[in-house]
Amino acid sequence: MDLDLRQVRYAVTLAEELNFGRAAARLTIAQQTLSAQITTLEKRLGVTLFTRDRRHVALTPAGETFTQQGRRLLADAQRLIDEVTRTSTPLRIDVLTEGLTPSLLTQHLRAQTPCLAFEVLQSQGLAAALPRLLAGDLDLTFGRAHGLGQDLPATLATMPVRLEPIGVILPADHPLAAHDEVPLHSLADHPLLVHTADEAAEWRDWIDEAITTFGLQVALRVRGHGRAAIHATVQARGHPAFGLTTGHLPDGLTARPLTDPVPLYPWHAVWNTTTATPALHRTLGLIRTYSQGHHWHHLPDEPWWLPEADRSELRAPHRQP
Repeated sequence: MDLDLRQVRYAVTLAEELNFGRAAARLTIAQQTLSAQITTLEKRLGVTLFTRDRRHVALTPAGETFTQQGRRLLADAQRLIDEVTRTSTPLRIDVLTEGLTPSLLTQHLRAQTPCLAFEVLQSQGLAAALPRLLAGDLDLTFGRAHGLGQDLPATLATMPVRLEPIGVILPADHPLAAHDEVPLHSLADHPLLVHTADEAAEWRDWIDEAITTFGLQVALRVRGHGRAAIHATVQARGHPAFGLTTGHLPDGLTARPLTDPVPLYPWHAVWNTTTATPALHRTLGLIRTYSQGHHWHHLPDEPWWLPEADRSELRAPHRQP
């Protein structure tokens, strides 16, 4: 008899939670799916692993034995994967540029999977990373899945990672810096510095959507990449710019959250399904767990804004052929 490790994992998780709803949430599957898989496993083994009614779930003696040995089996399987991936080629991850969500995720992945080597690249944007991803020269990248001027090819899959609030970077003596928060509409009275490039067409499109939606003005468009370059240009030109409120800022600059509504930037993991490896799928699972644990998918309680294409994406499942 062959055992399905997925069903073993389901049984072990249910044994730890003794609640179908909580176990299904941990496994990121539907409760009905979990129940059906446990029933299938019990029929295959010819034993009852769990007793359950509408209020309670409990392990049978056979269930206790199965889950105890199941934990060891899953641990052995993970050690086997670790041994294999230790000698494999590095996982090639494009973090776009320094100081963004993909960089934070890669730091976490390195800490969680010391046996897996990573080759970190910076293409400056999803638009620039796509050709390498399609050619098989890249395993994983990130970015906004819309605003590229065309649909993503069918061989690429996406997974939502984060809805990140975007703030405004300001000279420290700018009038808006006197406020703890800046209403988004108030930027209409202060022309913006737009700092982007063709390599990050999806970010440029997001900015242009915000400018059009809220009647903002553009003081200057500058071609460039990275947070450090944005900061330097804001310092030199004196105009506010969209950016992140977290992380280090040089002297003379400050950052403020934007509100009413909060503008959100939708990060996705993007990969090529035709070249995906077991190491990549494990990495995607770690990213999903980290994202859920930090509530990165949660919408703010206050009013928020996304471009319409991204808003529609919230109502659709991620693309995985």
